[in-house]
Amino acid sequence: MQFWPRKRSKQSRARIRSWATESKVKPLGFVGYKAGMAHAMVTDNRPKSLTKDETLSLPVTVIDCPGMTVAGVCFYRKGLLGREKCSTILAEKLSKDLKRKTSLPKKALKKFDDVTECIDLCLLVHSNPKQTSTGSKKPVLIEIALGGSLDEKKTYAKDILGKELSLSDIFEEGTLIDVHGITKGKGFQGTVKRYGVPILQHKSEKAKRSIGNLGAWTPKRVQYTVPQPGKMGYHMRTKYNSQILKIGTDGKEITPKSGFGRYGVVKNNYLLIHGSVTGPVNRAVVLTAAIRPRKVHKEAFTMESISTQQ
Repeated sequence: MQFWPRKRSKQSRARIRSWATESKVKPLGFVGYKAGMAHAMVTDNRPKSLTKDETLSLPVTVIDCPGMTVAGVCFYRKGLLGREKCSTILAEKLSKDLKRKTSLPKKALKKFDDVTECIDLCLLVHSNPKQTSTGSKKPVLIEIALGGSLDEKKTYAKDILGKELSLSDIFEEGTLIDVHGITKGKGFQGTVKRYGVPILQHKSEKAKRSIGNLGAWTPKRVQYTVPQPGKMGYHMRTKYNSQILKIGTDGKEITPKSGFGRYGVVKNNYLLIHGSVTGPVNRAVVLTAAIRPRKVHKEAFTMESISTQQ
C-alpha cells in the first residue's frame, strides 16, 4: 500500500506533471540515458560534517547526456479547467528520426509572432539516441518548462528554437535534482515476491507461497488491498534530491576498458549522481530541477578518483 494505485506505466519514459519555480530564464529539465554505476573516492568538504576532510567512498550513477534538440514551442492559455494548449510552433528543420515517434506536418501553420494570447509556454524537445551506445534510433519527445517571466520565456524560446541544448546550460555541479524514471519490469510474479507476504507452514492446506484467505465474507467481494499474483514492476517512480557530484565533458574518461556492461562506451557529456537511479541500463531518465530541495552544502564533494571496475 506504499504506492497506490499499483499501475504499470504506458510508456518507457516518465511523465512530469509539476515543475520547480525558477526566477532565471532557463530550461528546467534534461533527458539522459542510464549507463551504469561506479564508486567514487571523494573528500568531504562540508564544514559541519563529522567526517570533515576525510576520504569517503560513495556509490555513483553514470548518466549519458547527449545534446537535446528544441523541435518546437508549445503555448498555453487559460481555460475552463485550468490551462489548455492553444498552439504549437515547430522549427523549420526537423530531425528525420522524429518520424519514428510522430507524424510531422509538411509546413508550419503559424509563426512565432502570430501567437498573442498565452499565459505560459514550454519547449518541445527531443533527445538524440543515435549519439549514444544504446542502439536506439527512436528519440524521446517531451515538453520541458522554462523559468523566468513570460516575456523572458518568449525571448529565450524564439532564440533557441531549432537549436541544441547542452547539459551545462541547465545544471551545475553540487545542485540537487529529481530523477524520474520507469522501474524494471519483473513480469508475472506471485504474492511472496510481489508483496512480501510470509510463506505459510508446511501443513497448509493447498499452497505455501500464497495467502491464507481472500478476506472477509462481507462485503462479498475481494478487496483491492488483498495481495494477489500479477505483473510486477514497470512503474513510474521519482527519486527526490539527488546531488550532482560531477559534470563531465568527455565520456571516454569515465568508461572502463571493456565498456559499461550492457551499455558500452559513454560518448557524450555525462553526469555523476550520488546514489542509485530508477530503471535498468539503457533506459531514458528525465532529470529536473529539485521541486522540494533540502538544505545541503552547495559545493559538490572534491573528487579524488573514480573506480568503474565491472
